[in-house]
Amino acid sequence: ICHCDTKVDNILFDNNDNVLCVIDLDTVMPSFIFSDYGDFLRSAANTTAEDSPELDKVEFRMDIFKAFTEGYLKTASAFLTPIEIDNLPYAATLFPYMQMVRFFADYLNGDTYYKIQYPEHNLVRTKNQLALLKSAEAHIPEMEAFIQEQLAK
Repeated sequence: ICHCDTKVDNILFDNNDNVLCVIDLDTVMPSFIFSDYGDFLRSAANTTAEDSPELDKVEFRMDIFKAFTEGYLKTASAFLTPIEIDNLPYAATLFPYMQMVRFFADYLNGDTYYKIQYPEHNLVRTKNQLALLKSAEAHIPEMEAFIQEQLAK
């Protein structure tokens, strides 16, 4: 069972930045582990908002990847298969790719799904997610090495 919309906006924090709970539970359903892991990193590890036009500032944050992955593996390594663990870096690239395609398809279809603030909004989002995808792909070797370090602890 996965949340299927794991982004920072769907986590409630207290005044000390401690997690209180996950919200938006209408999306909970059977799914594969990449859904929650990859989608959270897509939203949390981007240095910009997903609709920022400043593409030169879009970067995949390895500090967020490392902190999230370390905590995730402390529990999830007990039930993940070796193949799932080996492919976690690809979840970090799969979800920017999927969201890029969704934004672009909506743009081509006349912006009928995502709310837009201006005519090129979904195209800007598309380019932002492409930049995030490229940045995440460049970090795959570092992600793989970090995961192996965590498993060796």
